[in-house]
Amino acid sequence: MNLIDLKLKFAKISNTAFVFLKKNKPIFIDRIKKIKSTIPISKNSISEKKLLVTGILAAIFFLWILSYPFISLDVDKKNAFLEVKKGDNLTQVANKLVKKNILSNIFRFKLLAKLSNRSESIKSGHYYLHYDISPNELLTLLENGEGVLYPITFIEGTTLQENLEKLKNNKLLTNVDSYNSINKLKINLGIQEKLLEGLFFPDTYYFYEGTPGIDILKESHKLMLQKLNNAWKNKTPNLPYKNKYEALIVASIIEKELGSRDEASLIAGVFVNRLRVGMPLQSDPTVIYGMQDQFEGNITKQDLMRDTIYNTYTRNGLPPSPICLPGFDTIEAALNPAETNAFYFVAKGDNKTHHFSNTLKEHNKAVRKYQR
Repeated sequence: MNLIDLKLKFAKISNTAFVFLKKNKPIFIDRIKKIKSTIPISKNSISEKKLLVTGILAAIFFLWILSYPFISLDVDKKNAFLEVKKGDNLTQVANKLVKKNILSNIFRFKLLAKLSNRSESIKSGHYYLHYDISPNELLTLLENGEGVLYPITFIEGTTLQENLEKLKNNKLLTNVDSYNSINKLKINLGIQEKLLEGLFFPDTYYFYEGTPGIDILKESHKLMLQKLNNAWKNKTPNLPYKNKYEALIVASIIEKELGSRDEASLIAGVFVNRLRVGMPLQSDPTVIYGMQDQFEGNITKQDLMRDTIYNTYTRNGLPPSPICLPGFDTIEAALNPAETNAFYFVAKGDNKTHHFSNTLKEHNKAVRKYQR
């Protein structure tokens, strides 16, 4: 910045400061009186003393103003959370800060906002203030709208419908209409697949208040495509999948069969062995998914024989879509299955591990042992 620019900037700041001082004259006069009362003035050479006092006061005032942007405000655990509502102006926000004992008064805070052209640019939202935040940092935070990030988690093994309900029930998210039907969701995300189950990656996503829920779905779908593409590049050769989508279907079935995540590749090995010889997958979770609301909590032999497009007991090959949101470890397992001779597995009853068998005879023995 050259000398002329510096002078112009100083003149602008000074002019703005004087206008602000005029509006807040009572506060300023009160502070001058307090300072003046501490300086002794004799009756001799009063004009010189007045000049000296004026100079001192001016210096103190400018130091008081210039140092303010960088001081640490009084923030602690009790007052660190700030809500700025839509329509709140700077004065209202400053008064909230005073009530929280973060600011001692609104005078310098408003002056700083005025001098830095930020008095009209604060944004609504929820804000978390760190303990050593300065007035300048606080104004920047409010100006940029960098409020509190809220988490929402899509859990491995949950369905798309469950997560859509989670989004709809979150009052901090907006624009529910953009995903209140599968057709709208497909159009808004540009998805070509007929069925959308499994096309969203289970993870924790962070958002600001007022974020459209569709933005989280876009991020989740994009992340699933990235994860699937990366895993596909490193897959074991000669797997019985026609494409990445079939691998995703198998990954979702593995996800629902898992008790211990350490068994993912072994379960994948069983399903790959069955697909290679044309043997039905016979996975209970596919039956349950196909039954939807008709499933009452305990699967029966009649359920296993009730034909749906997802029933892998009554139908060979893969179901038409994934049955849940699979995690990355199950996607990797589907694409890098363990080399095993096992064609069967049964839960041991500890809700964590399975017994794997190579033959039906061995499997039936394990069923009698663990599911008596």
